[in-house]
Amino acid sequence: MEAWELDAREQIRDLVAAYNAHGDRGRFDELLALFADDASMDIGDGVTYEGVDAIRSIFTDTRNSVVDADGPKFLQHHTSGLLLAVADREHATGHAYFTVMTDQGIDHWGRYQDAYRLVGDAWQFASRRVRTDGRTPGGWADLRVGGGGT
Repeated sequence: MEAWELDAREQIRDLVAAYNAHGDRGRFDELLALFADDASMDIGDGVTYEGVDAIRSIFTDTRNSVVDADGPKFLQHHTSGLLLAVADREHATGHAYFTVMTDQGIDHWGRYQDAYRLVGDAWQFASRRVRTDGRTPGGWADLRVGGGGT
């Protein structure tokens, strides 16, 4: 493996970690900077969100349901099993599992399917597909309309 590929893999690992760190802390401007301007996101609700402005609505809607008096006190996304495939110096794909914890325990879990692209000197999400595989009955994700995850 060449040095450029090792560097790409490490930057993409940081990208995936930063997504959850920024999202869980409500730092949406920093989170959205991780996406290419023309990125898309599919959270399994029947809509493909095209572009950063559309993707922003996913996170503001989630934030609003968390800060609701009936919502959880916090969300913590835990990512594991990241498997990367680097196609070339500017394109890669990845798959990872996620588990979401709230103040009530494990809430929901699933998979991320990503495409990454080098934009300037930074790797960004070109697309992210989120699939929720399971939910705790009566939990936050179970009660959300559409049941989509982030």
